[in-house]
Amino acid sequence: MLDTMTFTKIVGSFCGALLIFLLGKWAAETLYHVGGAHGEEVAVYVIETGEEEASTEEVVEVNFDTMIETADAGAGERVFGKCRACHKLEKGENAAGPYLYNVVGRDVGTAEGFNYSGALNEVADVWTPENLYHFLENPRGWAPGTSMGFAGLNKSEDRQNLIAYLATFSE
Repeated sequence: MLDTMTFTKIVGSFCGALLIFLLGKWAAETLYHVGGAHGEEVAVYVIETGEEEASTEEVVEVNFDTMIETADAGAGERVFGKCRACHKLEKGENAAGPYLYNVVGRDVGTAEGFNYSGALNEVADVWTPENLYHFLENPRGWAPGTSMGFAGLNKSEDRQNLIAYLATFSE
């Protein structure tokens, strides 16, 4: 009952149905295409709601000269918990990242025994509070090519407190 010719007819009918389906999809996409050039969608009519004006972020002014004195080092210790997996605070004890003892004011890329990627030396010479602040916000954005895989600290207050905490570990 199920010979070679019957099997060939079944496979042929499935292939034909698939071909009709794909051709129909192509025709429908061509006829009803709604995008602009290169697949961009174009709005025909835009209603102004004022959301763009209201969504501007508030820029936080940071006084880097007095930041260490005004920030909370105790809160920075809690923020350091995110850094603890890769960094140590003892001098000379490198982990996945370099040790952070005396990092505030230290020359960039000079932790003894740690092999740096070289990307940091291209953007800064010294770890000033300002350089640390911007680096901690977005390490890969501030120093493209850095091997630090941390995403960064979003809150300005957390960055300030962490820098104040790190400043307590200096000579």
